Amino acid sequence: MWCKVLLLLSLLAVINTASPLQLSVALGSTVLLPCPLPPTSSRLSNLSLLRVTWTRGNGSEVASFGPAQQQHIQGGFLWNPPAFLRGNFSLTASDVVPAHQGAYVCSVSYNSSRLGSHNVSLSVLAPPTIQVVSQWVVLERESQLECLAEGFFPPPVLFSWTREGEEIKAPHPVDGAPAGPVGLHRAIGNLTFYPSRDDQNATFGCEVTHGSVHRSLTFQLNFTVLPSIRMSAVPVSSRSYALTLACDLDGFYPEEISVSWVQNGTTLPQSPVSEPTPDGTFRTTRYLTLSTEQREQAGHIQCVVDQPGALEPAQVHASLEVLDPPDSDPVLTKSAKASVALMCISLVLVFLLCFGFSWRRRDEKQKSLSVSGIILPPHVVVGQKGRVTVSIEGRRVDQVETSWFLNDTPIADTSRKVSEKGPLLPSRGQTEYYKLHNQGPLHSTGNRQQLVSSLTFVPQISVHKGAVFKCQVSYMGKDKVVVERVSERFTVLAAPEVSEIQLAEVTEDSDTITLTVHASHFHPDIITFRWFCEGSELSPVASQASSSPRPDPQGFFTASSQCRLPRSELERGNTKVWVTVHHVALRLPVTRETRGFIRTPCVAEIVSSASMPGEPPTLGCDITGFYPPDLTVTWLRLREGEQDDREEEVVEGGELWGPVQTQAQLYRATAILHPTRRRDEAKERAGGERGGGGAVCRVEHRSLDHPIERRWRNAQPTPPSVPLSMSVCWSTEGVGVFSLLLRGGQPRARLLWTAGAATLSPLTSSETEEMGDDGRRELRSVCALQRAGPGGEAPGTRPSGGRALSRGGKTAVSPSDTEDIEYMDQKVDGENNNNVESWAGTKTLSEEESHGEDEESDEEEVGPGGLHINRVDVSTPPRQVRRGLRVCVEISHPALALPVYRTWTESIQEESSSI
Repeated sequence: MWCKVLLLLSLLAVINTASPLQLSVALGSTVLLPCPLPPTSSRLSNLSLLRVTWTRGNGSEVASFGPAQQQHIQGGFLWNPPAFLRGNFSLTASDVVPAHQGAYVCSVSYNSSRLGSHNVSLSVLAPPTIQVVSQWVVLERESQLECLAEGFFPPPVLFSWTREGEEIKAPHPVDGAPAGPVGLHRAIGNLTFYPSRDDQNATFGCEVTHGSVHRSLTFQLNFTVLPSIRMSAVPVSSRSYALTLACDLDGFYPEEISVSWVQNGTTLPQSPVSEPTPDGTFRTTRYLTLSTEQREQAGHIQCVVDQPGALEPAQVHASLEVLDPPDSDPVLTKSAKASVALMCISLVLVFLLCFGFSWRRRDEKQKSLSVSGIILPPHVVVGQKGRVTVSIEGRRVDQVETSWFLNDTPIADTSRKVSEKGPLLPSRGQTEYYKLHNQGPLHSTGNRQQLVSSLTFVPQISVHKGAVFKCQVSYMGKDKVVVERVSERFTVLAAPEVSEIQLAEVTEDSDTITLTVHASHFHPDIITFRWFCEGSELSPVASQASSSPRPDPQGFFTASSQCRLPRSELERGNTKVWVTVHHVALRLPVTRETRGFIRTPCVAEIVSSASMPGEPPTLGCDITGFYPPDLTVTWLRLREGEQDDREEEVVEGGELWGPVQTQAQLYRATAILHPTRRRDEAKERAGGERGGGGAVCRVEHRSLDHPIERRWRNAQPTPPSVPLSMSVCWSTEGVGVFSLLLRGGQPRARLLWTAGAATLSPLTSSETEEMGDDGRRELRSVCALQRAGPGGEAPGTRPSGGRALSRGGKTAVSPSDTEDIEYMDQKVDGENNNNVESWAGTKTLSEEESHGEDEESDEEEVGPGGLHINRVDVSTPPRQVRRGLRVCVEISHPALALPVYRTWTESIQEESSSI
């Protein structure tokens, strides 16, 4: 026995080490490091003779099990010593981190004899999370975008950049650097380029590839337009006055800007003011008043402008010696003194000369006017009043009149056509509004008077964009224009109309949800959408705002923006998503927000339940599967009958039970209408059997463009009385008339006649309805048919085509009230005419009609007094068993769970005898 054991141990000792096992696991997971060695059964029954060790590739020991069952194992690793006797020496690593990556070796020996070893290579994978650090770039200047990848292992990662789905920078590897205690890495991919206006609404993307994971993030750029800067000093007469410097900034975007003054490297305080320009950028002038100490320091002064996305601030500098030259004491030479004296003499002579003509030109002096330039607002907004003003000063302004022009077109006062109490004009109205107003004359200094002429207007883009106002000043009764003033071009703005955030309906297997917001009727075309979720800014995935969009006929622009979020985020219900819309016409951005996911309600049919016989029923309507829970239900009552329903809103009796939450983002509710006692309640119950009256449940929800309605009629369906068989009557010309009489029933039953041999085809029938002697409804349905042979004719009869039985004349065919089949071929026409009963009046087939119908088609139109004769093909294909004629009628009714069928079948023997 011991020899066998020694032989077994020798064989196990010579087993070659297998190739390393490759394992790849995710960060933070639990992995089993196997050590599969041949089982030793019960031969290894003594653990004290067993030695097991797990070591790393660098020689460090991870776990060991030695003599006397002593063991040592590092934290984060587990194994099961009792399983060693079964040949299982596996090691479990929990909460895997990058430090666990590497090669492991398992060695097993028994009684100092080596049983074998096993190599395992463990790789830890952690996919990166990506974000674009900043999306601000400087127009037509070198700009840089940074894409940050964090929390990945092992390095490296591949960064690539795309524009509108096309690659603009090939993938390049970046190792990054460790970040955090667990050894995860962090890397940054850069894109340096010169953005143009074509990139304004283009979609850029940062793509990161790591291992088997490929992730991408799309976004749109936020543009910064650098200003042109000009520095100047406000002129003063002497250095004794304070020095004020002006820094003019023109053509920058966005409006948020930081301007600081720096003197010799020291930042000075300032106060900002900015205004928009016609091209959508902004203009501002920053002033700086230097103190005496700062002025004495001299040196260089700088105007530094910081903007988002700019790598370096824009700046301009100048020397204070140039801006603020020192005062020089005037020194008059002899020649200068002589010039001054000569000038004084000349002035005296000119004064005397002018004084001699002063009395003659006194009236002209009194008529002299001082007219200011046209004062414009910084900008005007569509649909809001704007005003332009001219100030006129003189001695006779009471005799002055003004005329206003838009470009070269005279402006008339149209304010009387528009109500001042209500809204002036719609924001996109076509009616022009102008109101002319003169204030004065007002007394000013001396004998001079002041007149203020103003023009109030409501701007329209199609009319006032790029236009100028003109004001002509003249005296009353005179055609001569004394003074003409022309305004500068003014900026017309239109604030965008922003829709609510729309969540697109998605399929159940979709992982993302698209959110869309629309902005319309704005001007100018520069607009910015910024998406946020729980305080973090998102990147839009699509935008319909073009870099050079075309305005509509009124001059307005339209744009939209979309953003996508994981479905799981919105289905949590409390995730807040909002978008801010920035435009130069807005003082504050417009914000639209939404919470959660929107689901359309499913509205069931109305059911009724009566507590006691004869009492009005309680109506109920189940509403399921909707979100958010806010819901509006309105009950309306139906009047009249089926053909002329009218609605009347129910004032009382309606109740909404719920909403009740059924799942994370799903609710259900039940709309209930309790019975109410009304004056016409008895009339409604009386009209119930006739199908009159009823109710409508109207459901409104924010996910619905139109309300959902369900109707209920105040009538209980009752089945009709159906006879056990149909009545059949045959004429000598082979025409069979089948009839069925239904008594009672509410509402009216539907009947479908079919006939054929092997298969059945639908037939045309005629139904008449009247009241019986017992007061119940009686519905009679009649169907006439003729058998057609292989040649298209009835066997044994002359061709008849599709015929009609008409009222009046001799009775040739009619149904019998008996239950059995009656053949009339053996009887003479006279007996037939005397024995058959009429249906719905006498129906005949005249001799002239019989001959005239030979040339008619099977689809002949039948008048209101006739009965259509259907032609039924009973021919049998070759080599098949011949079957007789079958006629079947299907009766359908709401009170019947299944349709009722009545069938008449003709046997082959009967058909032969009839032929």
